[in-house]
Amino acid sequence: MGLPTVWATIEAQEGELQGSPVKAQFNPKEYTVTKSVTWNQHKGSAKDRPMVQFTTGQPKKLSVTLFFDGYEQGQSVRGDCERLVAFAEMDVTLHRPPEVLFSWEKEQFAGVFDNVSVAYQMFLSSGEPVRATVTISMQNAKPNRDPQSEKQNESPDFAKLHTLKRGETLHALAAKEYEDAGEWRRIADANGIDDPLGVEPGTKLLIPPIL
Repeated sequence: MGLPTVWATIEAQEGELQGSPVKAQFNPKEYTVTKSVTWNQHKGSAKDRPMVQFTTGQPKKLSVTLFFDGYEQGQSVRGDCERLVAFAEMDVTLHRPPEVLFSWEKEQFAGVFDNVSVAYQMFLSSGEPVRATVTISMQNAKPNRDPQSEKQNESPDFAKLHTLKRGETLHALAAKEYEDAGEWRRIADANGIDDPLGVEPGTKLLIPPIL
């Protein structure tokens, strides 16, 4: 008996679209992760192997193509495709597009969309698309937030919601939020959790304040 299939998903980590992941109907055949750095050549260096100096790093980028097909079921694929496009659009609560997370098995890539392209390829007689290819480009960058709002949202003195990621534990979450892994029970008690190791990825957790 083979292992269960793990489907690639893309989900907003904040804003109005948070909690509505798009799951791939077919896992991608490949995805590409690239990383660029900038080096400047020293002035006056005229050798075949010149001296260079590191100036800045560029964010990692992920490119992936997802295929959606509802032809045999006669089902439109417009909804999933439009939700992916929405990840690149302005969120009225954030005043910018949201940060998103691409997850597939052990691969997790957090960042922002810098390009998304939808090609609708087959249609019902009504005109509804039943087949599409979506090409996505993301960069591993943290969107700029209002400094005062950021300070308040990250403070342990304020309650907030957190979506548990694959591989993340309550102990690691407590260490991140409270700088003390031993405070995991505070999170468990606030969410009625008896088994801290049995919490499923994607579970929304209330992070209580330290009063």
